[in-house]
Amino acid sequence: MAKYKPWQVCCFILSCLIGAVALICLCIASLVDRGCSSGSFRRAAVSADSQRCSEIGRNMLQQGGSAVDGAIAALLCTSVVNPQSMGIGGGSIFTIRDKTGKVKVYNFRETVPQSFKPNLLKDCPTNFTFSTGSQWIGVPGELLGYQVVHKLYGKLPWAKLFQPTIRLARDGIPVPDYLERVLNNKLVRGLVKKSSLCSLQVLCKKDKTVLSKGDILKFSKLAETMETIAEQGADAFYSGKIGQDLIQDIQAAGGTLTMEDLRAFKVRVQDAWTVPLGDTKMHIPPPPAGGALLAFILGLMKGFSLTPNSVHGDQRIQMYHHYIEAVKFANGQRRSITDPEFNNKKNADHLIDPSFINRIRGMISSNRTHDNSYYNNMKPSSDHIGTTHVSVLDEDGLAVSATSTINQLFGGGVYSPRTGIILNNELSDFCGKADTVRAGEQPPSSMTPVILELGSGGILIIGGSGGSLITSAVALSIINHLWLGMSLEDAISACIVFVDSKNNVNFEPGFDKSVMNGLYGLGHKNGDWTFFVNVVNAVEKEKGCIVAVSDKRKMGNSAGY
Repeated sequence: MAKYKPWQVCCFILSCLIGAVALICLCIASLVDRGCSSGSFRRAAVSADSQRCSEIGRNMLQQGGSAVDGAIAALLCTSVVNPQSMGIGGGSIFTIRDKTGKVKVYNFRETVPQSFKPNLLKDCPTNFTFSTGSQWIGVPGELLGYQVVHKLYGKLPWAKLFQPTIRLARDGIPVPDYLERVLNNKLVRGLVKKSSLCSLQVLCKKDKTVLSKGDILKFSKLAETMETIAEQGADAFYSGKIGQDLIQDIQAAGGTLTMEDLRAFKVRVQDAWTVPLGDTKMHIPPPPAGGALLAFILGLMKGFSLTPNSVHGDQRIQMYHHYIEAVKFANGQRRSITDPEFNNKKNADHLIDPSFINRIRGMISSNRTHDNSYYNNMKPSSDHIGTTHVSVLDEDGLAVSATSTINQLFGGGVYSPRTGIILNNELSDFCGKADTVRAGEQPPSSMTPVILELGSGGILIIGGSGGSLITSAVALSIINHLWLGMSLEDAISACIVFVDSKNNVNFEPGFDKSVMNGLYGLGHKNGDWTFFVNVVNAVEKEKGCIVAVSDKRKMGNSAGY
């Protein structure tokens, strides 16, 4: 029998131990993985409006990027895939939770330029329509915001985040299915045909017909602009040649923005407002974002002790009745959402005050609704549609909830031919919500990118798009998931009820008819809203498993690994 030296025996034993430990680890990992549902992820995920943009964001994470890198790359992609929703001619709000649990809000939504049309608010439409024209253009904050958050949280080179979108814009892509659906809408088609987006053959063909299925969507000039910004940074936009070209085009269209407006733009950095919802903590962006209204509605609904049984029988009618009443009271508070730098800084504080919430809940009747005056509803604000949202969670636990917009579909229909940028019409957000407009002020918004720390130790990153429908879509998704026991996917896909600015109740197609009839029986009036463009995108991590959901209403798909 061969004799082994002591060191050889030690090596053999050590290798056996290492092998055993590795085998145990594999078994544990296998058991843990088995506990995650099919389609979930283990390490990181991105939920954007389209599969293409979710995958671009995910690829950044796989290359060592942070959640901020993934969010920026996904949003840049969205500016090409869903150009009706957002772009570098608009603005965003990022709610970011770092791995220590600290939550900051980076608000770089558009602001009022130093010079603007006198009596601008007299141009506000009295009925729902698109607010077109250069007088509505606010100072874009998108790129400067990206640069600020990238310097703080980014891991990949700035230029790398732009490369996939530059390729898409330059080479072109088949018209995305959702964009084709938008362009097929008679009202939207009319908007596009009257704009330079058509005459300059961006969204139209040579014969001036709007792009349709099978056509190629290209943004050649935008690709050149993004290349310059990738190389030179946001300064190329805010103080360089790109900005100069943009201002020249805006002024040629009758707009008032100047280079001084671009140079003066500042990103607002704030602590998130933290609101308790039972054992859940919700982090919301402060005014003029719409987080306080979302928190107000959820605070009211939390007091009704909802459970999975609340969706059965007459309880379902009662639950939606309470919800509609809560939203009617929220509509009555919309004028509290103003820019705190230009108005009373505590204008919206009462919306997260438990005593105020409890008092309002006591005013909700279980068997009837009321006239609008009962809800302190001042002059109704107009309703809007548009925007996009991205939710991202990376391997290090950095969470980003980001909502971006050019306001209404294709902004105000103003396109800059020298830069390829579609401009926002953000100043129309003052319509019905303010009596004055001041230089530097941010308009009120429904945008509400939020992060929830769950009592179980998990985290939910969620937000939505759809203008005035954002609050309803996000609130109902959270209620459905956290309190009614629905899966995240079912919670988001469930039909919503939208209470418009006149307190009419509008049901998304497919909503339960028996519930609708029960609500009419309680006195709720039916509205005629047709633009159900509500979209919610979310990422949730629970017990080591990540579930990411992109709303199918916009034909989206998430991506992760």
